[in-house]
Amino acid sequence: MGHRGDANGRGVGEMAHARRPLLPRAERALDRLKFEVAQALELDDDIRDRGWENMTTREVGRIGGQMVKRLVQAGEAALADGERPQE
Repeated sequence: MGHRGDANGRGVGEMAHARRPLLPRAERALDRLKFEVAQALELDDDIRDRGWENMTTREVGRIGGQMVKRLVQAGEAALADGERPQE
């Protein structure tokens, strides 16, 4: 049977928190975006009070979903403005 896992070589069952951005220089910007989204969803006080590790899956999922939405919008805007994706 073949290898089971993702395209980055992580095996099935490895924790999602082990993932790193494809562009390491983007890590700070992604952290800022994560907190901006948390503020917009009024979850920032919960994060300060309980910490990320004690947030529910639903709360973290809401934040992640909105982050993806904003990143897709930014990518689409960049493409529409004639920017080419970096490889």
